[in-house]
Amino acid sequence: MITRRTLLLRTVASAGAFAVWKPEPAQGGMFISLPPWAVARKVGWPEQARLAARVGYGGIDWAFGPAKAAGVDATRALLAELKIRPTITNLPVQGALGGEELAFTSRLPQLAEDAAFASAIGCRNFQLVLPAAAPAGQSKEERWKVVRGRLVAIADVLAKHDMRLGLEFLGPLVFRTRPGSGVPFVWTLSETVKLASDSGPNVGVTLDAWHWYHSGGTVADIHATSVSRIVHVHVSDAREMPPEAVQDNMRLLPGEGIIDLTGFFRALEKVGYRGGVAPETIGPRIPDAMPPEESARLALAATAAVMEKAGVRRQGR
Repeated sequence: MITRRTLLLRTVASAGAFAVWKPEPAQGGMFISLPPWAVARKVGWPEQARLAARVGYGGIDWAFGPAKAAGVDATRALLAELKIRPTITNLPVQGALGGEELAFTSRLPQLAEDAAFASAIGCRNFQLVLPAAAPAGQSKEERWKVVRGRLVAIADVLAKHDMRLGLEFLGPLVFRTRPGSGVPFVWTLSETVKLASDSGPNVGVTLDAWHWYHSGGTVADIHATSVSRIVHVHVSDAREMPPEAVQDNMRLLPGEGIIDLTGFFRALEKVGYRGGVAPETIGPRIPDAMPPEESARLALAATAAVMEKAGVRRQGR
């Protein structure tokens, strides 16, 4: 009997014979990648990818479920037609850092299948958000041990398919002080890099300028980070506010606020980052009523402008 898993793995194995465009490593500079949940919220897959290509993005932070449902061949053909990179997608493991250990380990075979699919369509990056506080009653040391153990297991599965994992830390104070939460856990670049380094060579950081700024991050922190640990980049801007007033849905377009994005991008350039940059403008700055193509163009133009101001090299499509 041919199982669903066997069929997928056979498809992946035969994908090499399917002569399509493959994304090349970003040697010449960073490229801008469309995050549909932030700037094209009403558009589903595969139109998200078509919109990204039509507007001029170099990549897309893609939707795993719909793409996998379409299959390896159809997804590869779509990306080949559009000549757009599948930059990164969310780790398809529900409750990866919580729940019972047995339930977690039972999900790893499915993760192997999912990693094989992502690798087959030309993507090498998953991402996962780190909770900024430990569960109530758990010390930071206890939480570190649990999270590290989960990440080591995940990293081992991903390594077999040449995949990386980017951990996104949450910088604003609100994430560390929610009712019912425990002690602060990991919410800065330096600690996220330490956790990643403890978890595997293919684990790094999704570096979000918004979270970096609200965590008190500095340009020196980026300079101190090995480029091998920077998996992906998010960018938006902020107005000046007291830390206790900041909510995650208050982001501005890049260049509209007070974040030192010139220093941010120059630091990324200096350490040698050559990956995707996604304008993650969450909040009323890009309202739901705005046509998706208009919001996508607005976010692309703003991101390109701050990168140009910083003097960094940027790849087109």
